[in-house]
Amino acid sequence: MAVAEDQDLKQYCVEVARRAKTASRQLAVLSGAVKNEWLRRGADRLQQQTEWLLQENAKDLAAAPGFGLTEAQADRLKLSPERIAGIAEGLQQVAMLPDPVGEVMQSSVRPNGLNVQKVRVPLGVIFFIYESRPNVTADAAALCVKSGNAVILRGGKEAAHSSKAIVDVLNQVGAEVGIPPDAVQLVSTTDRAAVGHFLALDEYISLAIPRGGEGLIRRVAAEARMPVIKHFSGNCHVYIDRAADPEMALQITVNSKCQRMGVCNAAESLLVHADVADKLLPPIASELERQGVQLRGDAKVQELVATAVAADEEDYRAEFLGPIMSVRVVDSLEEAIGLINRDGSGHTDAIVTSDLAAARHFADAVDSAAVMINASTRFNDGAEFGLGAEIGISTDKFHARGPCGLNELTSYKYVAYGDGQIRQ
Repeated sequence: MAVAEDQDLKQYCVEVARRAKTASRQLAVLSGAVKNEWLRRGADRLQQQTEWLLQENAKDLAAAPGFGLTEAQADRLKLSPERIAGIAEGLQQVAMLPDPVGEVMQSSVRPNGLNVQKVRVPLGVIFFIYESRPNVTADAAALCVKSGNAVILRGGKEAAHSSKAIVDVLNQVGAEVGIPPDAVQLVSTTDRAAVGHFLALDEYISLAIPRGGEGLIRRVAAEARMPVIKHFSGNCHVYIDRAADPEMALQITVNSKCQRMGVCNAAESLLVHADVADKLLPPIASELERQGVQLRGDAKVQELVATAVAADEEDYRAEFLGPIMSVRVVDSLEEAIGLINRDGSGHTDAIVTSDLAAARHFADAVDSAAVMINASTRFNDGAEFGLGAEIGISTDKFHARGPCGLNELTSYKYVAYGDGQIRQ
C-alpha cells in the first residue's frame, strides 16, 4: 500500500472513531425510553424491508463461492424471511430487558452522612470485529446502544451488502427517534490494515471485541492498545461421573457434541469414570458414531470401542468444530478436574452425576466461564442464560466472563451525595 493511501485509510479510521466518541457522550445520557423505541421500530422496519434485505443478501450469496466459503459458512450467511423475523425478535427481546445504565449496584451511608453509590455506566466506544453472519450485526448494534455505547462494526467482507443494509435500516430509524447519528457505524472498507489503525486508537475506543477465528483473536489481542474481550478456543468437556444416570449421560453427551458441532460451546472432549466406563461408554460411542462422530481415545477407550482410534496429546486440547471427539477414561473426579483445568480452554465444562457433593466440588474446582451440572454445554449462551442477545462469550476473567450481554458492556463509577461534608 502506498504511503498516501495508508494515510488516507488512517485518517478515515480516526474520523470514524472520533465521531463514535462524540456519539457515545450523547448515548450515555439518553433515556431508556428512546433506546427502546429505536429497538422496537427497528425490529418492525427490518421486517417491512424483508424483500430489500433479501436482495442485498443475494449479492453476498452470489459472491460467496469466490471467497471460498464452505456450505456451512454460506448457510450462516444466508437470510430468509424467517431469519429476518428472528433478527427482529432479537431486537424486541433486548428492548424488554432492563436498562443497565444508571443502575445503583451498591449503596452505603457513611458515619458522616455521605451517601456513596456505585452506579453502572457505559464503557464508551466498542470496536467489534466479527464473522460473516448478518444477525450478529443487528445483535451487536442492539446490545451496544441499549447499554449506552457507540459501536464501530467491522464485519466480514462476505456479508458486506447484508450488514450495510441492516445498519442503514437501523440508522434510518435512529434518525427518527433521536439516536445520535454515529452511534452505529459500519466500517466501509474491507482493507485489513484498517483493523490495525482502529486498534491503535485507544484515545477514542474503550474496548475491542473480536469474534471469529483464533488467528484474528490473537492478532487483536497482540495489537490492541485498549482492553480486549476474547476467547481463543472452545475445548469444552463432558465428564460422566461414577454416579451418573446412564440415559442422562447419553443424552447430554450427544446433545453437547452433535446438536451443532461448529460452535464454541459444543463439547470436544469426553471423560468417563472408570467405574462406569464399561457400561456407559459403548452405547454413548455407538450413538456418537451413528451421528458421524469419530472418537479418538486412550488405550481403555480403544479397548471398549472397536472403532475408536488412538488420540495424541494435541487431540485432548483441540477445538475440532466438527465430527471428531477426544475421549478418556479417568480413575477419579479429581483426575477429571485436573485434566479439564490443564487441557480445557476455560469455556464450558459439564458434569453428569447424581452425587450432589461431587457436583458442587466440580463446580468449585473447574476454572471455566460456565460449569454445567447435568445439562448440555450448549446452554452457555446469552439467550439461554436469560441475557437476551450476546455480543460474544468471554473466557477472560477481567472484566467480563461467559456470555457478554448488556451488563458486560458497562463499567461503573462512584457517586457520593453529601450535604456539605468536608474531610477533617
